[in-house]
Amino acid sequence: MTVIQSVRGPVDVADLGPTLMHEHVFIVDEEYRSNYVPDWDEDARVQDAARQLTELKGRGINTIVDPTVLGLGRNIPRVKRVNELVDINIIVATGVYTYDKVPHEFRFTGPGLLFESEEPLTQAFITDIEKGIADTGVRAAFLKCAIDEPGLTNDVERVMRAVGQASVQTGAPITVHTHAHSRSGLVAQRVLKEEGVDLSKVVIGHSGDSDDLDYLCELADAGSLLGMDRCGADFTTPFDVRVDTVAQMVRRGYAGSMVLSHDYACCFFMMPADRIHEAMPNFSLTHISDDVLPALRARGVSDEDIETMLVANPRKHFA
Repeated sequence: MTVIQSVRGPVDVADLGPTLMHEHVFIVDEEYRSNYVPDWDEDARVQDAARQLTELKGRGINTIVDPTVLGLGRNIPRVKRVNELVDINIIVATGVYTYDKVPHEFRFTGPGLLFESEEPLTQAFITDIEKGIADTGVRAAFLKCAIDEPGLTNDVERVMRAVGQASVQTGAPITVHTHAHSRSGLVAQRVLKEEGVDLSKVVIGHSGDSDDLDYLCELADAGSLLGMDRCGADFTTPFDVRVDTVAQMVRRGYAGSMVLSHDYACCFFMMPADRIHEAMPNFSLTHISDDVLPALRARGVSDEDIETMLVANPRKHFA
């Protein structure tokens, strides 16, 4: 039996069931919210998130993996409130989300910096995993970092190496936000491997933005899982292209190398709430269940392959 941590406490990986590997309950910048959103209604937001997750649960999804970390407005007490209202496993992360600079709190302290010390990022991540996040009683079960179009800036590399070090020391797996069109997943694999990370413990996030099968196969052949995880975000890659890519990868024998998700947030401050579905009509937590899975089956993807992507691969990742 392998037990991992969730918002509600330890859970056996065998009990994760169908799992969406990259969803957010809230993406809310707390500094912005507290200064510029005078009509914020915490109770209403919590109730609405619980409603959406209950609808997802009704589609047979048992678990979501939430990579909301520093830089995305992580607020564990708020997520705990939601989880009290819905019977679903929520797995949370530690790490830093940045495309360029570290948070100012880490800018001057660390190896070779003004205030010389061991890497504080690594220690912060380890604390979240081994002891818990602040005083919430919730422990992170995985790590998150990012590399986007700006590439491997000094600070992006610093965060990525700290994530790699924390993974090696704790055994926690990793999700990396990547920019598929610049093939930055390969850069992430190189850096993490240099830190001693087992690449089979890494999800290369947003791989589904690409239909470059050679690139995707190269990532998978190195051992990592491919995050086909922006289903419904059709403004980056159209629906048919996303589904065709997954189906083609399955035909090439890579069902065991992919996980599915939306990268959705029940509350998403990066976009105006009243216009999200105007711009992306398919963007919802139930899009995979309602639209993607039928489209995959129509392209010859078997129920066994779907179960591999939704159940077996997440279980293997956390085990």
